[in-house]
Amino acid sequence: MPEYKAPLRDMQFVLHEVFKAEQLWQSLPGTEEVNRELADAILEESAKINENLIAPLSQSGHEEGVKWDEGVVTTPKGYPEAFKQLAEGGWGGLSGEPDYGGQNMPKMLVLLFEEMLYSSNIAMGLYLTLTSGAALAIDSHASDELKEKYLPNMYSGQWAGAMCLTESHAGTDLGMIRTKAEPQADGTYKITGTKIFITGGDHDLTENVIHLVLAKLPDAPAGSKGISLFLVPKVKVNDDGSLGERNGVNCGSIEHKMGINASATCVMNFDGAEGYLVGEINRGLQGMFTMMNYERL
Repeated sequence: MPEYKAPLRDMQFVLHEVFKAEQLWQSLPGTEEVNRELADAILEESAKINENLIAPLSQSGHEEGVKWDEGVVTTPKGYPEAFKQLAEGGWGGLSGEPDYGGQNMPKMLVLLFEEMLYSSNIAMGLYLTLTSGAALAIDSHASDELKEKYLPNMYSGQWAGAMCLTESHAGTDLGMIRTKAEPQADGTYKITGTKIFITGGDHDLTENVIHLVLAKLPDAPAGSKGISLFLVPKVKVNDDGSLGERNGVNCGSIEHKMGINASATCVMNFDGAEGYLVGEINRGLQGMFTMMNYERL
């Protein structure tokens, strides 16, 4: 099996000698305390964990793949334990908002960690960075109440995140989506519909999965101008932050694809699931693009 060796010296050269990153960080609010020594320590530790823990799982994980059994999704051997170590090391909260437990490291630095993660094991990288992207969208667009309730456990890696856009009849044309959001008297919404090709839609790495779902209200305008964004947890969260009853969110099957077999690419069914509006009604694409653009990087 080929071994992964992080290009640490190349990364440090580009970061410090080409981009003069330390000067940039110390001139920007929020990153003044990030210096070369801290950046190098993060990159060196990242290289160790990716070379010794994450990369060795890539081939075996690809060969074993993700399993689906009556709605229960199981990742390959070693993945839950490795993800837990990533979470305990704080890697999921590197770029997160400090008010909710994130570390507020510069994206330029976080991107190098993510490059190592994707290079050593792209399936593991998807689970972690989808959570980071979902957290960024929540932090950028959700109410303070939702931020306080969900972000700390997402940054800590206790909960994961997923992005639910695509439907079987509406690939890139999101204006055609049929997933419904029905307003409830208590301010929540009932989300009903099916999404396909949902990376990290369900798995056994975390105790909860926080879905960001595009849906339409009954009186929504036609096309993309009628799309709203909702936070829909796999397991409901009580007011005190503890986990409650299972929400109406289920994995109907695992998609068959040519590669990245250790990544759970799911068909997700929402059956009157309890959801919470993120941002403004009918302006859901703006919120979702925050996550989409993060994932594209």
